[in-house]
Amino acid sequence: MTDRPLTLMAVHAHPDDEATSTGGVLARYAAEGIRTVLVTCTDGGCGDGPGGVKPGDPGHDPAAVTLMRRQELEASCDVLKISDLEMLDYADSGMMGWPSNDAPGSFWQTPVEEGAGRLAELMRHYRPDVVVTYDENGFYGHPDHIQAHRITMAALEMTALDTTAPTPKVYWTTMPRSTMRQFGEIIREFHPDMPEPDPAEVAEMAKMGLPDDEITTWVDATAFSDQKFDSLAAHASQGDNIFFLKMGKERFGELMGVETFVRVQDATGAALPENDLFAGLR
Repeated sequence: MTDRPLTLMAVHAHPDDEATSTGGVLARYAAEGIRTVLVTCTDGGCGDGPGGVKPGDPGHDPAAVTLMRRQELEASCDVLKISDLEMLDYADSGMMGWPSNDAPGSFWQTPVEEGAGRLAELMRHYRPDVVVTYDENGFYGHPDHIQAHRITMAALEMTALDTTAPTPKVYWTTMPRSTMRQFGEIIREFHPDMPEPDPAEVAEMAKMGLPDDEITTWVDATAFSDQKFDSLAAHASQGDNIFFLKMGKERFGELMGVETFVRVQDATGAALPENDLFAGLR
C-alpha cells in the first residue's frame, strides 16, 4: 500500500502510439484514480501531412505536420483522461532506412545516455509505480520505438539506486499471435481484391508479437474501448490508423479491448499470468 496516488508512466515514440497499444490501460487506470503520465519522445514530423501527403513528397511540411500532430496528441490525451503529457520533442527519425534516420537531432541519432538522462529526471519527478514501453525491437523494428526502449531501460538503471522512489513494475507492449492472425483476416476482408501477400512478408509478420502462452499480462479494458477508438480517431490524419477506424467501434472493441504485455521487472511477487498492471501494488 502507498500513501500517494499510484502512477503509470507510458513511454511512447510518436503521437498516436499511446492510443494503439496502451489506450485501453491509460483510460482504465485514469478512471480508477491512478495518475497516468504519457511521455512522447518525438515530434511526429515524419508522419502523413494533410490529405495524406507522405514525407519526401511535394507539399509535405514537417513543421506543419509536427504542429498538427501535437494538436491531435493533446486531443487524444483529453479523450483518455491522461493526467500529464511530457514531450521530449526529438525529431521523428522515420522508418528504418529512411534518410531522416541520419538527420542531426533525430531521435535515432540522439545518444542513449542523453535521452535516458532526460527521462530519468521525469521518473524522479513522477515516481512511477508502473512503467510501460516497447521491447528491444520496438515491436516491429521502427528506429524510434527501439530508441524509446533503450532510453527507458537506461533511465530505469539510472534511477534504480534512488531508495526514496518506488521500484516500478516494468512492462513491454506486445500482441498475441492469435490476434495478429485475426488482423490478417480482417485486412483481407476489407480488401478482397488485394493480391496474395509475398511469402517473405507473411513469414516476417508471423514473427511479430508473441505466442499466447508467453504473454504474462492480459488487461481487460473492453469497457474503455470506445475511448481508445476515439483517441485513435483524434489521430485520423495518419493513414495507418484508418484501418482500425474502418472496423467501427464494436468490432474494434472485440479485437482491441484486451491489451497485452510482458512483465520484465517486478518487486511485488505478484503471480503470473496477471490481469492487472498494478497487481501486488494495491
